[in-house]
Amino acid sequence: MSVAYTVLLVAQAVLGLVMILMVLLHSPKGEGMGGIGGTATMFSGRRGAEGGLDKLTWGIFFVFLILCILSGFGIVK
Repeated sequence: MSVAYTVLLVAQAVLGLVMILMVLLHSPKGEGMGGIGGTATMFSGRRGAEGGLDKLTWGIFFVFLILCILSGFGIVK
């Protein structure tokens, strides 16, 4: 196992943990499935810090996805 592959695996693990924390930081979006049909605010707009948190979470996800593809296809060994 090369140093680059070890760094790739460690980066995947760290990004996975960071992504879990980012998702847990999001605020609830409404009443869940039980609120659909009534006065549900499930699909309301995002403002301020929540929008930035969404963008950061998506960015981390895409970097994590690229690292998974690189390690899955064996590009880095």
